[in-house]
Amino acid sequence: QVQLVESGGGLVLPGGSLRLSCIVSGGGFGDYTMGWYRQAPGKEREERELVAAITNDSNGHYADSVKGRFTISRDNARNKVYLQMNSLKPEDSAVYYCNAVPRFANWGQGTQVTVSS
Repeated sequence: QVQLVESGGGLVLPGGSLRLSCIVSGGGFGDYTMGWYRQAPGKEREERELVAAITNDSNGHYADSVKGRFTISRDNARNKVYLQMNSLKPEDSAVYYCNAVPRFANWGQGTQVTVSS
């Protein structure tokens, strides 16, 4: 079974930056398109938003809300996927999760990102 562990969240001022990391175990990482999802406060699990995705050959795709500010990358040798987040806004505050696209059945614990002054 695939396991996902996210890290790198925290509290940051508006305009600041964070880099999220996710390590994936369970095999087959290089075969999957991977994505970063977020669950905003008050939203249900089913409403998690896909904000960035990266194909197995490293083509990135972004939601309009983060385009130009977020960059997704991956290291297939280390089974890791990253999300560089710049120019953060309060509306980016959420719990961020990595998962495949389409999603695996299980999720990691996520990492909290709070953007506030």
